[in-house]
Amino acid sequence: MKLNELTPEEERVIVYKGTEAPFSGEYESEFRPGIYCCRRCGAALYRSEDKFDAHCGWPSFDDEIPGAIRRLPDPDGMRTEIECAKCGAHLGHVFMGEGFTRKNTRHCVNSISMRFVPK
Repeated sequence: MKLNELTPEEERVIVYKGTEAPFSGEYESEFRPGIYCCRRCGAALYRSEDKFDAHCGWPSFDDEIPGAIRRLPDPDGMRTEIECAKCGAHLGHVFMGEGFTRKNTRHCVNSISMRFVPK
């Protein structure tokens, strides 16, 4: 599998499981139709119709493209980490039961972990 080269900041988040600062990501306020893909391998992760504004500082989605996301226990023992199922790139965390949408799920994703492809 061919992986894209990453900047040092992209590598900090994607490879070393860092977090970008809230309200700093390029896709936090992006709501055009399109697909969000993994910045590292290009796999399709999320559809724009599943994105919503959780006012949390990071792009939020209440669903993923089937088979695109892997969920793992976070080392902190309290959260669930999400990563690209194809290449293992760190995306962020998923939270359940917050009541933001009918699906009651929030994928809280670092913008830097994705690329947006407009429709």
